[in-house]
Amino acid sequence: MDHIDVAIVGGAIVGSSTAYYLRKHRYTGRIVVFEKDPSYKQSCTALSWGGIRQQFSTPENIRLSQFGLELIRNLKTEFGPEADISFKEQGYLVMATSAGVKVLEENQALQKSMGADTIILGGKELALRFPHINFEGIAAASFGPKNEGWFDPYGLLTLMRKGAIAKGVEYVATEVTGLDIDGGKANINTASGETFTADHVVNAAGTSGGTVAALAGIELPVSPAKRYGYVVDCPGASDELRAGPAVFDVSGDYFRPEGRTFLCSFTPDEKDEPKIKDWEMEESWFYDRVWPAMANRVTAFETLKMISSWVGHYDYNWFDQNGIIGR
Repeated sequence: MDHIDVAIVGGAIVGSSTAYYLRKHRYTGRIVVFEKDPSYKQSCTALSWGGIRQQFSTPENIRLSQFGLELIRNLKTEFGPEADISFKEQGYLVMATSAGVKVLEENQALQKSMGADTIILGGKELALRFPHINFEGIAAASFGPKNEGWFDPYGLLTLMRKGAIAKGVEYVATEVTGLDIDGGKANINTASGETFTADHVVNAAGTSGGTVAALAGIELPVSPAKRYGYVVDCPGASDELRAGPAVFDVSGDYFRPEGRTFLCSFTPDEKDEPKIKDWEMEESWFYDRVWPAMANRVTAFETLKMISSWVGHYDYNWFDQNGIIGR
């Protein structure tokens, strides 16, 4: 069998950055990344919103975002003068009803203690700062005026992947179909028929993370959650709205500017969670739920047109909705 020091299953942003930083920190062993879809057409990375924020309730998530932000700030130093992922530092605005204000304040206190710039704005402050938004029913909102926004996720993946390859990381275009632990080493079988042994295995398989873990006899509650994204044109939107933050409503609906258009979607509750994890679009969600919620918050959204849409699969941890890091 062909031997690998570190095998990484999944070559999108998590797998490629793991490989890149192993090399950056002078790891000299052989690193091989297994990626079943080198086009990344259906990867979580390529289909994501590319948001970055520090408005989390756990220290680990805040630290991860701060690390990512530092990379974005130093992108040209890291990857060269042409490196650009179109970072839009327009902030996140997360709303709360009176029942949710305490949690919002507790989260903001944690964020602030870790160096985040998030602030809590009350009703009058919100109306003054964002006059184009209707805050009826909203008691307060958390806002990140700095260090939050969005970027081109596929652009960042491309930089990471090229950077890893330049540092000697190998990419193999195949699916890992077997992962047996034997005496402290892993025996890896692939769909292409190649077999490998590895000293270390990193599970960066995204929505297939639970499936890959199961190959090694590990129960991991990670599988796809189907999500819809909609791109809308709103000719009546003001420049202020186009330069505004990503807005997260208490309804679970959210939207943000994207050039001259807007992206919008929603987070379903348990009863609305799509049961079939296919790639079929459901446009009725937009017309029945997302658009009415947007129009309720922003008058200009009463007149808009959906110009495109997409389906993404989110690598979801059904246990506590957090990422899983380390051993």
